[in-house]
Amino acid sequence: MSRLNGKRTLITGGTSGIGLETAKQFLAEGARVIVTGVNPESMARAKAELGSDVAVFSADSGNVEAQRKLARYAQDQYGELDVAFLNAGVSVWVPIEQWTEEQFDRSFAINVKGPYFLIQALLPVFANPASVVLNTSINAHVGAASSSVYAATKAALLNMSKTLSGELLSAGIRINAVSPGPVDTPLYDKLGIPDAYREQVNQQIISTVPFGRFGTPEEVSKAVVYLASDESKWTVGTEIIVDGGRTLNG
Repeated sequence: MSRLNGKRTLITGGTSGIGLETAKQFLAEGARVIVTGVNPESMARAKAELGSDVAVFSADSGNVEAQRKLARYAQDQYGELDVAFLNAGVSVWVPIEQWTEEQFDRSFAINVKGPYFLIQALLPVFANPASVVLNTSINAHVGAASSSVYAATKAALLNMSKTLSGELLSAGIRINAVSPGPVDTPLYDKLGIPDAYREQVNQQIISTVPFGRFGTPEEVSKAVVYLASDESKWTVGTEIIVDGGRTLNG
């Protein structure tokens, strides 16, 4: 297939999970791809899986200067950028009484501040037209216990898909969001859940999903491909929820 044939694309957090699978889908659709990561081991694995034609760039999503360097790198590589999938993020689930100011600030830096200033830095790099896809979450809509900060970051990011669409559409930049439900990715390995309770937590999560299972990165990546492609050229400031029906349960 060639829905992204020749498109110059950037995927943040593209060395594992949804980002890595989306990079594979983009390549299969004919795109040129840059992915970012922070973990040297996952970056090396992604390079091996994606091939030598894919640039793997080290960039901390929570660091604004790193986002500016990334934008300059994309410009040096491509001249202009047709697609950006802003996928890098952290998912920290902690009861309100356990949050520290430092942890709070770090979550917002990675999930909100970094993506915002990356878009700003990419403004002179984006082609006209260009598509930006933000990876938000159904937790922007669902009041799950211990998700207060994570959900707030994703709600902020989701709102940007609307407010920045209104601001940037005249420059030919479309912004949309994909909001996954529970997906089986390494993100869940970062929640700090003890192995002894992992299966119990998994079953609790699955019990909230009418489809009866976790989603897969591939299922989410298909929605990203659509939003990145010209097939969605009249789709602006909207959200595709990919959640196995999780939001049906409120």
